[in-house]
Amino acid sequence: MHELSLAQALIDEVLRLSAEHGAKKVLRVDVMIGAFSGVVQDSFRFCFETLASACESTVDTALMIETPPVSYLCIGCGHAFKADKDMRVVICPSCHGGELFPQGGDELLLVRIEME
Repeated sequence: MHELSLAQALIDEVLRLSAEHGAKKVLRVDVMIGAFSGVVQDSFRFCFETLASACESTVDTALMIETPPVSYLCIGCGHAFKADKDMRVVICPSCHGGELFPQGGDELLLVRIEME
């Protein structure tokens, strides 16, 4: 389960940043997890919450996860567009071609940390 190592890396970075800024408590952590990242969000959340509960400064930290829409680029016409919410894109809305290349969707980004 690579979600555990990803959650541990996130906790390590959050703790490093909180120490760097002299914060005593981390209130909230916002992350962006792409639909094609291979990260199982429920497992990631469980691992994060378990690891966060072991440290006094992160014991009550709220984890907010955002999944942005995936963008595609049509190889045929060069049209870039976002997938529908179900990501069931099969053709380009501009030229109706089927050769699509995903743009992003594989990210795992730390977006924001709220601390005091």
